[in-house]
Amino acid sequence: MHRRTLLTGIAGGLVATGAAPAFAAAGQPRVHHVRPGDSVQAAVDAVDGPGWTVVVHPGTYREVVSVPADKTGLTLRGATRDPRDVVIVYDNANGTPKPDGSGTYGTAGSATFTSAAPGLTVRDLTLANDWLRADHPDITGTQAVAAYTYGDRTRFENVRLLAHQDTLFVDTTALGAFDRQYFRHCYIEGDVDFVFGRATAVFEQCHFRTLARDVDFTPKGMVFAPSTARANPYGILAVRCRITSGAEDGAYKLARPWVPSYETTAWPSLVVRETRIGPGIDAVAPYTNMREAYPWQSMRFAEYRNTGPGAAVSVPENRPRLSRAQVGLHTKETYLGDWRPGA
Repeated sequence: MHRRTLLTGIAGGLVATGAAPAFAAAGQPRVHHVRPGDSVQAAVDAVDGPGWTVVVHPGTYREVVSVPADKTGLTLRGATRDPRDVVIVYDNANGTPKPDGSGTYGTAGSATFTSAAPGLTVRDLTLANDWLRADHPDITGTQAVAAYTYGDRTRFENVRLLAHQDTLFVDTTALGAFDRQYFRHCYIEGDVDFVFGRATAVFEQCHFRTLARDVDFTPKGMVFAPSTARANPYGILAVRCRITSGAEDGAYKLARPWVPSYETTAWPSLVVRETRIGPGIDAVAPYTNMREAYPWQSMRFAEYRNTGPGAAVSVPENRPRLSRAQVGLHTKETYLGDWRPGA
């Protein structure tokens, strides 16, 4: 019951949703306020142009929130600087039946928070999916996404992302779109492939946490599962981050490549640099395959100047590393191009 225990007792308690949010008066800044008893989705729906801010006050909001593509330049933020004070949470999984009987939600459809809006900023709150495998032994589609984002220039700062399998889905609007996403000072936890997708996604000074898992096999999970399009020179970049674990030493892999059955031309890309990797990651063999037809050795995986017991190099061929000349191609600036979030 790890997830529900974690979410209980957060400031404001569990609140009902559905009431309309409070709107700013005419002539004031373009802000909607959401308080306990209000609906975050109602506030998003009320946005009628670019540049709005939705401020969510302390509480736990049990609802699914979706930001459509026309809500450009939206900021969604907690009212305090502590992301634990505001929690948006729901509990759908890939295999959860839809209420209308039209099938199951699927991985993307399971997300508590979804955004297709370009220029989105999310900060100072928690997005969670508290669906648990143990509560649903009849469901085999156990992916349960906290956040699914696929708009260009998406920015998350000081956000907690909590789930188990497939916590954060960083996607693009189309195969040929190299949408950019930036995560700074975020906390992301999960077990299987909990940061995954084909977006150009930069994680700076973030904390990745692998969860304890009551299974009798290893690996118990993987942190990253990129599915970068072959034409995209940049996939997932983690720089100056840290990776810790609630599981035993060596129980997790750093990554495995995801080549979707619907997109077999993918060429996954992952660079982890200047990051402290704890003992929870298997240092001898930190990468593994999702399918044998697509071995990780043929993918664009590399590291640079990582530290910690999980970064120790004992079998060099299992840890591809960037040279000093190559590392200049793998920076926040090269990945994000003409976009300078926070500048």
